[in-house]
Amino acid sequence: MAGSAIRSKVFSVFALVLAGLAGILAEDATIQDGPLVNGDFEAVPTGGFSDDVLREGGATIPGWKSNGTVELVSVRQRQGPMILIIPGGAHAVRLGNDAEISQELKVEKGSLYSVTFSAARTCAPLESLSVSVPPAASTVDLQTVYSDQGWGSYAWAFEAQQGDVSLVLKNPGMEEDPTCGPIIDDVAIKKMFTPPRPKENAVLNGDFEEGPWLFKNKSLGVLLPTNLDEDATPLPGWIVESNRAVRFVDSDHFTVPEGKRAIELVSGKEGIISQMVETTPRKQYMLTFSVGQAGDSCKEPLALMAFAGDQARSFHYMADSNSSFELAGLNFTAKAERTRIAFYSVYYNTRIDHSSSLCGPVLDGVRVWPTSGSIRFAPLGFGFGPFGAALVVVLIWVLKMS
Repeated sequence: MAGSAIRSKVFSVFALVLAGLAGILAEDATIQDGPLVNGDFEAVPTGGFSDDVLREGGATIPGWKSNGTVELVSVRQRQGPMILIIPGGAHAVRLGNDAEISQELKVEKGSLYSVTFSAARTCAPLESLSVSVPPAASTVDLQTVYSDQGWGSYAWAFEAQQGDVSLVLKNPGMEEDPTCGPIIDDVAIKKMFTPPRPKENAVLNGDFEEGPWLFKNKSLGVLLPTNLDEDATPLPGWIVESNRAVRFVDSDHFTVPEGKRAIELVSGKEGIISQMVETTPRKQYMLTFSVGQAGDSCKEPLALMAFAGDQARSFHYMADSNSSFELAGLNFTAKAERTRIAFYSVYYNTRIDHSSSLCGPVLDGVRVWPTSGSIRFAPLGFGFGPFGAALVVVLIWVLKMS
């Protein structure tokens, strides 16, 4: 009996070890941050690449399933007089009328993920791309006003309802020419984490360090289209509540006031970013932030409009050889337990070297912190300048230490 009991215990321990290993293997099987399998479409398909062959209903694209008119296109490939734009590398995929590509992904149920992809228009004056991980879905309008490259990178987010999901990229358009449709390239994924809220700051992810996947070899940033879902956003804590995008930028390719990430407000009044922050009714607060230039040859003047509850004010950035940004802020009294803060660019700025490319002021370091009646700033309509910026930093430090 004693030997049987020992064998039973050994078997139980062995079973637990196996279960643990299975859990580790299952966790390791989930997709890792970065490009999807053949997300750049450079893997050689069966039969090799072809510049002009359409593959219908089951195109052989390594790592992907396809449906409809799906075409593998190459650099310098033409359609009539038009040269097709390839966002990266030598190859990409074009989706014809109602065509789609999909890839099966193993994710962590209940987690939030963002998908980054590059896309370019071809023949149609208006083209869009449907992005979905059922039941979540959204349609992204592909516009050429954000850069002079003819393409852009976009981000979209979803919450995983189960462990095995299917990412579907579809052209919802129906054109007279069935081959017309968006070109897709460089598809990547990133598991999102909600950063902890800093002490004495009601703003979540106010430094914009947590956001979608950024390709190190791409200098255009990532466009964040309209997204009103607070629970599934590629920029945790924030939503884009207008009909045009804002741009998520990094310090490798742009001028960033703090850390490695920031937001460029590129769409004038049509590109609004906002967040609902927790406040105490009738309590006094201050909203502070950094505003500056992205280093992308954006025409001045640069200005943003800031909102905090029922307060609103414009802030102009004035170029200074000593600094590429300024600290600015406004006072407000909370009226409720949640207060909306929001920002948009006052002007529709374009680049000096390419007047059809939208750009704008950079926003970073957003903070909302309580103040007493004796610690308040005059309602200035411009940045604080070097002295005021230093004063704000000191005050924030004092409040954190108190």
